[in-house]
Amino acid sequence: MIRVVLPYHLRTMARVGEELVLEVAAPVTIGAVLDRLESDHPVLRGMIREHGTLRRRPFVRYFACREDLSHEPPETPLPGAVIEGAEPFLIVGAMAGG
Repeated sequence: MIRVVLPYHLRTMARVGEELVLEVAAPVTIGAVLDRLESDHPVLRGMIREHGTLRRRPFVRYFACREDLSHEPPETPLPGAVIEGAEPFLIVGAMAGG
């Protein structure tokens, strides 16, 4: 089971709590987790990744085990601690400005 933490606005849209638990078949990759998340919560389609290309949307970041995985390809395996459920996969809304 993979623990996923979403930012407040996405939790509100999906009508879920702060942390979701998803069952993801091996291999557990960034793309597999996002596929399952969007499958279970269709309202999130297009909010985290672009509709046609499935590329990460601007100002959305992915973190696992204190590492920024935002620029990694979708087929990147998640760390063992995330796969084991000890650590969550974080989807974060980034901020810009000065």
